[in-house]
Amino acid sequence: QLQLVESGGGLVQPGGSLRLSCAASGFTYDYYGIGWFRQAPKKEREGVSCITSSDGSTYYADSVKGRFTISRDNAKNTVYLQMNSLKPEDTAVYYCAALYLSYGTSCGLRYEYDYWGQGTQVTVSS
Repeated sequence: QLQLVESGGGLVQPGGSLRLSCAASGFTYDYYGIGWFRQAPKKEREGVSCITSSDGSTYYADSVKGRFTISRDNAKNTVYLQMNSLKPEDTAVYYCAALYLSYGTSCGLRYEYDYWGQGTQVTVSS
């Protein structure tokens, strides 16, 4: 069973940085995407970024381009989301999620992700 565990959330001042981690285990197929999503109170869930296992290609929502960076450590089966220049509107519960992909397909934020972590709270406030 594929499992995802997020960590690294917390309280940070505007303009600050945080790094989220998503430890993944239980993959049964080599081609998959891992995405970061967030949900603020009374708002719909929003896709933030994703990374493809086969070639490391990445995708970002416009709202975080230039501020967030997704990366992976294959040896640790961990995906990171480095968040810089944080704004109060980045406040949300952040989830990592995974889905299996067909060979040659890159990840996207509009796909239905099948596996989800428990979420980690990020609060940006002075």
